[in-house]
Amino acid sequence: MQGLTATPKSPLLPPQNRSNGVPSRPKLGLAGPKIHFCAARTFPRPSPMLKLLSSSACLQTRVRHTAISSLSPSCPRVGTESSSAVLRALSSLRGLGGRSANLGQRAFFCSDSAGDDGSEAAAQADGKASETDTVEKSVSAIIPTNPRLDDYLTVLALPLPHRPLFPGFYMPIYVKDPKLLAALQECRKRQAPYCGAFLLKDEPGVDPSLSAASESDKSIHDLKGKELYDRLHEVGTLAQISRIIGDEVTLIGHRRLRKTEMVSEDPLTVKVDHLKELPFDKEDDVIKATSFEVISTLRDVLKTSNLWRDHVQTYQQHIGEFNYARLADFGAAISGANKLQCLAVLEELDVYKRLKLTLELVKKELEISKIQESIAKAIEEKISGEQRRYLLNEQLKAIKKELGLETDDKTALSAKFRERIEPNKDKIPAHVLQVIEEELTKLQLLEASSSEFNVTRNYLDWLTALPWGNYSDENFDVLRAQKILDEDHYGLTDVKERILEFIAVGKLRGTSQGKIICLSGPPGVGKTSIGRSIARALDRKFFRFSVGGLADVAEIKGHRRTYIGAMPGKMVQCLKNVGTANPLVLIDEIDKLGRGHAGDPASALLELLDPEQNANFLDHYLDVPIDLSKVLFVCTANVVEMIPNPLLDRMEVIAIAGYITDEKVHIARDYLEKSTREACGIKPEQVEVTDAALLALIENYCREAGVRNLQKQIEKIYRKIALQLVRRGELAKPVQAAAQVVEPSETNVECVDESGKQEIENNAHTGAQSDERSGHEQALGISNEAADHAQQPADQLTETKCLTDAEENQKSEAIENSEKIQVDTSNLSDFVGKPVFHAERIYDQTPVGVVMGLAWTAMGGSTLYIETTQVEQGEGKGALHVTGQLGDVMKESAQIAHTVARAILLEKEPDNPFFANSKLHLHVPAGATPKDGPSAGCTMITSMLSLALKKPVKKDLAMTGEVTLTGRILPIGGVKEKTIAARRSDVKTIIFPSANRRDYDELASNVKEGLDVHFVDDYSRIFDLAFGKEAAAEK
Repeated sequence: MQGLTATPKSPLLPPQNRSNGVPSRPKLGLAGPKIHFCAARTFPRPSPMLKLLSSSACLQTRVRHTAISSLSPSCPRVGTESSSAVLRALSSLRGLGGRSANLGQRAFFCSDSAGDDGSEAAAQADGKASETDTVEKSVSAIIPTNPRLDDYLTVLALPLPHRPLFPGFYMPIYVKDPKLLAALQECRKRQAPYCGAFLLKDEPGVDPSLSAASESDKSIHDLKGKELYDRLHEVGTLAQISRIIGDEVTLIGHRRLRKTEMVSEDPLTVKVDHLKELPFDKEDDVIKATSFEVISTLRDVLKTSNLWRDHVQTYQQHIGEFNYARLADFGAAISGANKLQCLAVLEELDVYKRLKLTLELVKKELEISKIQESIAKAIEEKISGEQRRYLLNEQLKAIKKELGLETDDKTALSAKFRERIEPNKDKIPAHVLQVIEEELTKLQLLEASSSEFNVTRNYLDWLTALPWGNYSDENFDVLRAQKILDEDHYGLTDVKERILEFIAVGKLRGTSQGKIICLSGPPGVGKTSIGRSIARALDRKFFRFSVGGLADVAEIKGHRRTYIGAMPGKMVQCLKNVGTANPLVLIDEIDKLGRGHAGDPASALLELLDPEQNANFLDHYLDVPIDLSKVLFVCTANVVEMIPNPLLDRMEVIAIAGYITDEKVHIARDYLEKSTREACGIKPEQVEVTDAALLALIENYCREAGVRNLQKQIEKIYRKIALQLVRRGELAKPVQAAAQVVEPSETNVECVDESGKQEIENNAHTGAQSDERSGHEQALGISNEAADHAQQPADQLTETKCLTDAEENQKSEAIENSEKIQVDTSNLSDFVGKPVFHAERIYDQTPVGVVMGLAWTAMGGSTLYIETTQVEQGEGKGALHVTGQLGDVMKESAQIAHTVARAILLEKEPDNPFFANSKLHLHVPAGATPKDGPSAGCTMITSMLSLALKKPVKKDLAMTGEVTLTGRILPIGGVKEKTIAARRSDVKTIIFPSANRRDYDELASNVKEGLDVHFVDDYSRIFDLAFGKEAAAEK
């Protein structure tokens, strides 16, 4: 609203210059556009009601009567009938009485748009007022001008960014353009202090509600010349330049203008036409009624809005003759409407329409004021209710305290903490008890409202909640532990053996110490789940937390108590949750520790997982040593190489290579299938999964080392079986209804009558319709026998005419047999789709230049072929080209193999120049699978020698081993996985390095069964095994 905002540089001033010596009027400190009222001087605080005065009403006693006679004839006089009605309505807003006649105050108003007669009237009123008051200096709100206002047809154009300027109001604006500011100062010096104030149009394509004020001001300063002229609205206000202080220019609105054409660009000067209100009938009842409604609405707004009340108290002394046009301008100017709505009022020359527009704006303000009042009332009621409740609670606490019914918060907290530590006070270390007592004493001295009080309370809460010296009873029964471990997991012999050793040592010593065990292996082998089983076998509490991606040391060691929201580390939280000091803690994914700006968690774990240090583990939050020597730590990792060496050195690593096919079959049959069947709500007699189907499922769909994917596939099978059973039950209902239509008695075997025949025909029709259903049942795995018994042909029904009890019993037995769904190799693909893996064996008998190798993969191991062929032969063209997505290590192995094969051929057949004159191409299928590693060296040599000697290698032979340039065979990894892969491909003879004999001996007997394994340390033995028999036969 205009006139309600204080400028940042100076207080509210009247339109006169400061050089006049007239004291300034303070502004109202309210937010809004920088528009102010035209005032002559400071007055005492008026009545809080709205006082709308004519120019004659501004003067008292004799001055008042003198001023009335000098008013402009364009404005209705007080004594006329037309203005008296408006003034009486306006005066009704004043409340009781007016100002005292002793004040003798003077008021000045801005000229209206009727012409310069208003200016002359103001000057005359000023002169007559000065005659009655010679003490005060007469200063007019409008600078007397010569020539008249109508003579200003070319003016400087000032853009207004936020709201238009209405006649009778003043507005301070900031002018950043130095040329424009200099032109305005020059106008004042030339006694022509007038310019045109035009509202700026919104930038095209920009939402004005989303653009900041600073951005709009910046865009105004960038506009120049024609661009600025086009952005200005047509109708503006002729404004008097009241004062210029720095870059702040105060404008006073006088009358409406319309720009016609641009005269100059910098600064922008335009030609204007002066606009006047259209003629109207002052005695028109509609205009009177509209103006009265505007006044009535203003009065209602004043009752609810302190903002408008203060605004009108300032404005009431600065307005002159209050006619209909000025009433409309007044309502629009002080309203909170947007700039386009205010501009519509400014552009309207029809007084009646202008009053209607103003009435809409003030009605909106009234509604907003009512909403504001309701919001304020609701908040006030809420606050007062809360304050009342707070006071009552405080009084209640004080009364209870005086009566001894309740202690204060600090005493209650201290009692709670002492009650916690009392049962285990003898077990709590002395240094911890000392810290607790010191903190309890500190708590009593602190105010409950201080921040230190909350920090101390939380600290004591953690200190007293820990299980100091509280250990759970352990189980030292080895047989019971063995039974529990076997119930939960099949296989994992190494892990189970280590846990039983731990129990045995504890039984002999009478107590157990904490250990740090690391289980490493591929995903899905049961590393995490075995931890829970170990805790159950030992009768220990179980706590698990994952450190995968952990990058903050505070998660392990805790935060300092000085931080806001500080908390202890995971181990302290673990002890509080389990309630014992000797739990089993499973630290999952320890090979995936992160490292960030908050420190290195792997280094923080060194103290936690060190048996020599964790007896005095120090958490940053508690800042007292904690004994973790009784805690059994079990860590899990997929790749041991990813664990930092100092941390790995503190752990006992137990490798879990994975499950072989036989183990997977047992796990699927004894664990996975049973739990899945119960989860799906299927009874054991309703389904049968054959061993052949499970074996095919493992070999063709689930070759990975773990059993997680196997569990998913079994769940998929049982979900489809459940769907078939439900569908079978829905389809069997019509079949049972058809079978129960005819119910003959045991003694009556007579033929049926005609109605019975009709019924039999209907049954035959029903049987024919159910024929299609039986086809669907057969597709769902239901035997044809059930469908045959569920329906009878029409001719058979007519011949037998009834069913005996024996036939009914046979039918029920057939239905029971049909309920069992069988899953075997023939229909396995209907449940789990097409096989994912196919037979790895490509050749029954490997041809010349092809040798089978063994490789370790994340799926557990596989066989691969190495193929070598001759590309080109010629003198000195010996070379080697490799393909098959081989890594750098494998490429180097191929070069070494080429060199070693060339040396061996030279030794065996000195006259054979094959490698010197042949360009060879070595390929390792499949080409889309990346491969790397050194263990294929001996296989590559054998492949090249087979091609050079033109001899195939021994049938069902596979080999693996790294070769040096001198022909020595170095050890490799993944013996178990490679052995399993060889058995899967029906390999009979395997060649391993001699250094891997110990790894092979540790394998289960069922894995080694039927295999002829040779351990070699030099390639010459491999040559004899691969080519020896055939070479001897040729000799």
